[in-house]
Amino acid sequence: MVATGSLSSKNPASISELLDRGYHTESLLSDFDYWDYVVPEPNLNEVIFEESTCQNLVKMLENCLSESKQTKLGCSKVLVPEKLTQRIAQDVLRLSSTEPCGLRGCVMHVNLEIENVCKKLDRIVCDSSVVPTFELTLVFKQENCSWTRFRDFFSRGRFSSGFRRTLILSSGFRLVKKKLYSLIGTTVIEGS
Repeated sequence: MVATGSLSSKNPASISELLDRGYHTESLLSDFDYWDYVVPEPNLNEVIFEESTCQNLVKMLENCLSESKQTKLGCSKVLVPEKLTQRIAQDVLRLSSTEPCGLRGCVMHVNLEIENVCKKLDRIVCDSSVVPTFELTLVFKQENCSWTRFRDFFSRGRFSSGFRRTLILSSGFRLVKKKLYSLIGTTVIEGS
């Protein structure tokens, strides 16, 4: 028997419809019982936990960018595309879901690629009480648009009046996973 959306419950109308088509009562009830156990109900506590973990990860990434803007990037503002850090956090959670300690066993190296040069921004240890089982290397990318170079040209001259440059991030990123205790190779995700 094939389970479909219209036959997902034991209501009498669905069963009587199948009986009219020539199915036997015993096989129908046993098949329905089988699908009750195979397809679990979604665990709402897990969904809430994952959402809060995702939001914490988003905050960690945003703090990393905020702290790096003046110390390592030499700029006054970093403009981040909408939902970029959330997309990255979701990918990080997906990559950590197959690990023995999950996200707790992760060490993340955060970098920024500016004109084909990678700058190290930070190293994030998700849980310092757990021995890392995998490393993630996140590479943010700078937006390449001509008006930013034109704007930077004028900001260097007498019009600058103390303003420092604004860094604009691209919606693209690279996320590389390296397992520390496994012979399995690395995993690369290119986001756009």
